[in-house]
Amino acid sequence: MIQRLLLCLLMLGTATACAPKFERPVLTVSSIELKGGNLFQQNFLVKFQVQNPNRRELPVQGLHADLDIGGQRIASGVSNRAFVVPPMGESEFDMTITANTAAALLQLFGQRADSVDYDLSGSASLDLPFLHEVPFHQAGSFSLKGLR
Repeated sequence: MIQRLLLCLLMLGTATACAPKFERPVLTVSSIELKGGNLFQQNFLVKFQVQNPNRRELPVQGLHADLDIGGQRIASGVSNRAFVVPPMGESEFDMTITANTAAALLQLFGQRADSVDYDLSGSASLDLPFLHEVPFHQAGSFSLKGLR
């Protein structure tokens, strides 16, 4: 009985030692551009960079994101476009997020500065058995020059 218990513990320890170490990927926003729109809908092109510090590929199934300007949620979007980040590599990914209110234009064009601060958050859905989502959050600013 004790021998079986010791054998089970030894096998469990060996299996754990063989399990691959996984580091969380890093998602950053490369750029946000206002792509146009009208009074009822504005479109933003958000470009992401995904870095994979692991020795196995990273299958991304899609992304969702929310964009806040001046503390107010003005846009959100989802994409189910899948892509794979190579092992020890990086990939770029872009998606359109849409604002469905005139408040977004008022918030953007009511600014007297040449740029506006933003807060972008969301998560990437992964096709891995041990990690299904990687959240991201980034704050910054983008230029309003040429948009007014």
